[in-house]
Amino acid sequence: MIYEGKAITVKTLESGIVELNFDLKGESVNKFNSLTLNELRQAVDAIKGDASITGVIVTSGKDVFVVGADISEFVDNFKLPDEQLHALLQEVNRTFSDFEDLDVPTVVAINGIALGGGLEVSLAADFRVASSNARIGLPEVKLGIYPGFGGTVRLPRLIGVDNAIEWIASGKENTAEEALKVHAVDAVVEPGKLRDAALDLVRRAIAGELDFKARRQPKLEKLKLNPIEQMMAFESSKGYVAGKAGPNYPAPVEAIKTIQKAAGFGREKALEVEASGFVKLAKTSVAQSLVGLFLSDQELKKKARAYDKAAREVKLAAVLGAGIMGGGIAYQSALKGTPILMKDIREEGIQAGLAEASKLLGKRVEKGRLTPEKMAEALNAIRPTMSYGDFANVDIVVEAVVENPRVKKAVLAEVEAQVREDAIIASNTSTISISLLAEALERPQNFCGMHFFNPVHMMPLVEVIRGEKTSEQAIATTVAYAKKMGKSPVVVNDCPGFLVNRVLFPYFGGFARLVSAGVDFVRVDKVMEKFGWPMGPAYLMDVVGIDTAHHARDVMAEGFPERMKDARKTAVDALYEANRLGQKNGKGFYVYEVDKRGKPAKVVDGSVQAVLAPIVYEPREVTDEDIINFMMIPLCLEAVRCLEDGIVESAAEADMGLIYGIGFPPFRGGALRYIDAIGVAEFVALADRYADLGALYQPTAKLREMAANGQRFYG
Repeated sequence: MIYEGKAITVKTLESGIVELNFDLKGESVNKFNSLTLNELRQAVDAIKGDASITGVIVTSGKDVFVVGADISEFVDNFKLPDEQLHALLQEVNRTFSDFEDLDVPTVVAINGIALGGGLEVSLAADFRVASSNARIGLPEVKLGIYPGFGGTVRLPRLIGVDNAIEWIASGKENTAEEALKVHAVDAVVEPGKLRDAALDLVRRAIAGELDFKARRQPKLEKLKLNPIEQMMAFESSKGYVAGKAGPNYPAPVEAIKTIQKAAGFGREKALEVEASGFVKLAKTSVAQSLVGLFLSDQELKKKARAYDKAAREVKLAAVLGAGIMGGGIAYQSALKGTPILMKDIREEGIQAGLAEASKLLGKRVEKGRLTPEKMAEALNAIRPTMSYGDFANVDIVVEAVVENPRVKKAVLAEVEAQVREDAIIASNTSTISISLLAEALERPQNFCGMHFFNPVHMMPLVEVIRGEKTSEQAIATTVAYAKKMGKSPVVVNDCPGFLVNRVLFPYFGGFARLVSAGVDFVRVDKVMEKFGWPMGPAYLMDVVGIDTAHHARDVMAEGFPERMKDARKTAVDALYEANRLGQKNGKGFYVYEVDKRGKPAKVVDGSVQAVLAPIVYEPREVTDEDIINFMMIPLCLEAVRCLEDGIVESAAEADMGLIYGIGFPPFRGGALRYIDAIGVAEFVALADRYADLGALYQPTAKLREMAANGQRFYG
């Protein structure tokens, strides 16, 4: 053994060839934490110091190669002074460069996943061979940063500027075949032949059949582009990427600027340019928010895994109520491998549900994400029915009928009589109390909420709602089923609106106050979209449906009258009474016309002003900053109350629920992280400036206490 550590070993294989193996003890994957990076330094030094070594292959003892840097350590590193963070990056780069400069050929065998630093260390080798199931890429822009271990330097010199920009600026994972096509890897083989293929490559290089020093030379030099080629490559891509990324996500464009700035330098100076730009990005609020979200997402997954032991396997599911929502649930279940019965009392409902599932599957086939055979298999896994004939075999039933407690109670009691005693029944209600609905059941312990968001196939969140009598097995089984469907479940306790709608409606309440103050809703939409929301509040209400928003608002007002009940009519009341229901009937705040793609496009309609005029009570001048505060303060304060009331267990769950459920701007990190970014004391002072707007703007006593004590929601 030439070197042996807790993450890396180097051992002799044959006649001077050694194997550097990543196998981080105590972890399911390899990652570049401080231990692994320190050991890589020592391993490279050990190889440099052994004159008998003639070649190196690099392998993994895990099912993946290296998944990237340890993000949990990055949080602390990002807080370092600029010069210390810069020095840390340069230290890692010296290790990678020393590996690249070894006097012997090096071959990396990429199995499974090689992302971020995992790909960057592979780029430092002379040759790369990948297993056919490998996925490789540089996803750092998704964290608000760009590659910091030489990725912006080596990749464009290996695969060309255009390809490198596409990989780095998109952050996407690439298949082994895609990597081979652009020469990011030199060969692709079946997984069982990967090690032998790496050995074959290194033997050929040792024998002189492959010139390994010629292969590494371009990585040491300037980019081979003349000034005109550089201008064409960089300027056009910056404009395109800026348009795609938007103004709130600077990392993709900054990555291009870094490649451009370093184009005229050799490796060492280019690595310095990369490190300097990386440090600047790491200090931005966007990077801090997106890294925080990554860690919160990991926490969410960890909490979901904790339910695995108590969960019962779902072999057959059912959905009650077809149509768009039922069809979406059936599609998602069948696509991910769980057969599902889709029941409705009307043939038209069944046909609508099947049409929705078929449409969604067809789109996947069109985009090449599903074969026609798999589409047929998924459709066959959806069994439409108008009776309860096969419900005796169902493991879980998702009730998705009309949002009316009387109707839901009747349907739930009816289905309970048709399923096994241990079957789980879940209601896809968006606002109605689970404990209230459970009153209709003889086995309330087997009942919980399973709130999907529309459209089901696109929205990642599922709220799993625990009622007063819900058992842990019911929660665990529902969580497991949601995970199997490819969703991110968040377990919440019962209350009107649960987590997401309870927090959303104070946001709409702030919007109602703006419209009642005579503020143009089109202006409000533009300000909030610029703030980062995917759509402004008026447009969002039109998409949700004015009737749906009207009903949900009444439920929330009944549940939280001191904050959410309006004494006077609001814009939603005015539109509802005028039968302007949003996209569903072509007119709401906006009117909707079908565009070339057959989708509803919003158009400003002057006639709506006459509808809204009676609910403008006290006109006032507001700034764009006021508009943001009118809406964000009540949303954030309600998220605080949900955490304090135990509706969710952690700040991470609250924030991820809002990001996954209603599109809270990810680069702002969630409502509670947004408060942290402002400062808790500063946020409380800000809310107090708007105290005249009512109870929605009143900080809780505990939040005031946090402010006084200098506390935060994170860290």
